Amino acid sequence: MTTQKQILEQQQLQMQRVKNSGAAVTTNGSPATDDKDEEMSRSALAMFRAKEEEIERKKMEVKDRVQAQLGRAEEATKRLAEIREELETLSDPMRKEVSMVRKKIDTVNRELKPLGLTCQRKKSLCDSRRENTEKHLKLLMRRIRKNHN
Repeated sequence: MTTQKQILEQQQLQMQRVKNSGAAVTTNGSPATDDKDEEMSRSALAMFRAKEEEIERKKMEVKDRVQAQLGRAEEATKRLAEIREELETLSDPMRKEVSMVRKKIDTVNRELKPLGLTCQRKKSLCDSRRENTEKHLKLLMRRIRKNHN
């Protein structure tokens, strides 16, 4: 699988080719060069679309993972609430055992709290990366259009 750096380098190389071909059109303006320019623009557009699809796919994967983690956390919280209710109904002779179980529940709750925060951070990171990528893609499209015209 290609890394983001490799993809960026490919895009920059493609942009350089488009720029160079634009310079060639102004010097000789032959139909063959125009065809090459058209082909390079199509290629750049295809790369852009592929990158867009890859970003969308990764975004959905991250979203699904975050949702799954949140679902597990919610289930665990519900289960802990049920356990706590059961414990409250126990009689006094079992107070010592109840205390131990409550400590375990509190421990699990403390472990769940960072998981929820981690999920929120991942979602916010995903959103910021998506916004950043969209900005870069818009800039790339403007450059492609500018070079094409």
